[in-house]
Amino acid sequence: MSSLTEKDRPVVQLLMNTSTCPRCILRFCGVGSQELYRRPYKDLMKDLKEFLKNNEEKEDTVCFDVVDPPCKRIRLEHTEEGPDDLNHNGTLQQIPLADDENTATENSAVKICNVCLGILQEFCEADFVKKVCRKVNSADYQFTSFVFSVSLPPQLSVRERAAWLLVKQETGKLGLSLSKDDIVQLKEAYKWIIHPQLSEELGVPADGKGLFEVSVVFAHPETEDECRFLATACPDCFKPAKNKQSVFTRMAVIKALEKIKEEDFLKHFPCPPSSPKNLCVALEIQCNNGAIFVAGRYNKYSRNLPQTPWIIDGERKLESSVEELISEHLMAEFKADSFNFSSSGREDVDVRTLGNGRPFAIELVNPRRIRFTAEEMKGLQQTINNSSDKIQVRDLQLVTRSAIGRMKEGEEEKTKTYSALIWTDKAIQKEDIAFLDDIKELKLDQKTPLRVLHRRPLAVRYRIIHTMKSEYIDEHHFRLHLKTQAGTYIKEFVHGDFGRTKPNIGSLLNRTTDILELDVE
Repeated sequence: MSSLTEKDRPVVQLLMNTSTCPRCILRFCGVGSQELYRRPYKDLMKDLKEFLKNNEEKEDTVCFDVVDPPCKRIRLEHTEEGPDDLNHNGTLQQIPLADDENTATENSAVKICNVCLGILQEFCEADFVKKVCRKVNSADYQFTSFVFSVSLPPQLSVRERAAWLLVKQETGKLGLSLSKDDIVQLKEAYKWIIHPQLSEELGVPADGKGLFEVSVVFAHPETEDECRFLATACPDCFKPAKNKQSVFTRMAVIKALEKIKEEDFLKHFPCPPSSPKNLCVALEIQCNNGAIFVAGRYNKYSRNLPQTPWIIDGERKLESSVEELISEHLMAEFKADSFNFSSSGREDVDVRTLGNGRPFAIELVNPRRIRFTAEEMKGLQQTINNSSDKIQVRDLQLVTRSAIGRMKEGEEEKTKTYSALIWTDKAIQKEDIAFLDDIKELKLDQKTPLRVLHRRPLAVRYRIIHTMKSEYIDEHHFRLHLKTQAGTYIKEFVHGDFGRTKPNIGSLLNRTTDILELDVE
């Protein structure tokens, strides 16, 4: 049985006389019953008035008949006089208590709450819930549950502190102690009220671990300057940050409130907080779906196609890329805002990727559509393959974020197979290259190639050529099949990169060599 008891009476009287709404009164009395907060506003106000009329001689004065887990309670402790008795100019204002029905009725008229600024009033009503749901439905998302998040004006924390100090003084007179932790958080109470309404309207449950997020951003322009005194009192808490329009973020304000002394706070801010003229406004109602990950393997058959868009100094060099040929179809089908492409290694623009293909993954950001059957994924794969003769994809599937991490693991330890068409300046015979077939586990020292030095740090990398098999073509050409450690620069192993890769095919053959074609197999 969740109830207000006789020792809550002074707090209820005090807050009702300072234009605090019924739900905030419940919060400051530590009431933890979710069902109570969900009751209609008028019923709550009526119940509180009835509570104040009850006979003070009753030990357990029950206000609401709702079964729920035990509520947070004010703790009985001996308190000493001190800063709690201070006000606006160093002393707390004396608030007349409503001892009779007429006074209680007068002071409890529906006004904008001086603590929550209307969050637990107007924005808990069905009209606002329907407004949120219209926004969600118009965005056309697929979802099976939702997460509801709220962004509150930072000045609410200041007003909450002022109200707490007021209640703390009142309870102190009774030998009670009220900790900040005894107060039900505003966000928590708001979600208790709004979750069931949203669930009913949207037809899906609220789930804190869900991927689909509905967020509401509240603001209160009338009181937005109320945090400024904290910047003077605690300047270290307010530092300009990138992507932040104001230094008065909620976390910065909370940090300053933890730091400022109670007597200093009371000198700069009214206690109780003044009644506002206007409600909060819902600045934004936004929807966002968690990212979806699609993985597979691709083959690249063109020698004029980069893996990712090739743009130098703002100028595009080639019209397309592997990334774009795949992602444009995924973006269209998943109706995503953007994407992030990753792969296990990469090939140069003039290198083909054959064999089983290169593993890749695409993160689709904020997709509207998230459910695809295996058959639909096969159809999407076929659509990609039919759209271009430059690439083909296989094994296209939905995967988890952790699977993407596993794709990148151990890249340096993997073995790669290549086929290189090599040219020599001096004529060769088959027997001149036969010895390459006998070389096993050849160790290389590779300085960062000149061609990638602009984007890679200068370093010496140690790589291994596991095996080689030569295939004679004519006096100046042969094909070399290689199995190497992943990350080996094959082109540089062939021509030497002006001696930056040692040994190399040129030094082994004692000739000048160059690579004409390279395939990843």
